[in-house]
Amino acid sequence: MALDLSSHDYYQPPSGAIEAYIFHIQALKSAAANLQSMSNDSSVTLAFVCVQNAGRSQMSTAFAERERERRGLEDSVEIITGGTHPADSVHDEVVTVMQDHDLDLSDRTPREVSTEELESCDVVATMGCSTLELDAEDVDVRDWALEDPDGQNLDQVRAIRDDIEQRVKSLFDEVDTNGSQ
Repeated sequence: MALDLSSHDYYQPPSGAIEAYIFHIQALKSAAANLQSMSNDSSVTLAFVCVQNAGRSQMSTAFAERERERRGLEDSVEIITGGTHPADSVHDEVVTVMQDHDLDLSDRTPREVSTEELESCDVVATMGCSTLELDAEDVDVRDWALEDPDGQNLDQVRAIRDDIEQRVKSLFDEVDTNGSQ
């Protein structure tokens, strides 16, 4: 799988109409090739990463674990989560809003994730706070650029949670090797 640079904030497509058209055609071809490669593999490894692994990446992981189970993909989708500088615990406001979805994060502990782990993944979703630099051509790194829920009021954290839930479902729509939606 090729690294998809179009998902990075620093990468800007060409500004001219013809160049933009060519850019979008190439991006579509690249995305189609990535999806074909993922669906041909017997398993897919997804990672959800942020600095502290105490908010966004924990919510992403919980939704991914639920989605994997709902789609019957336990044998074909591996999920990794971690942070570059993990916190001591998952943020209280995150634990609270995830309970609205019957997902208990109170017993989870943020963990450090290694570059080696991430370079073995098919897709790495960063949450918008990462300084992650991978030297692996076959990893599709996506920066979701999500707001940090730490210290936010519960309504703001719920909005972040709902955004994450939709992004995770969309990601699973891409990698669902069983074709179930």
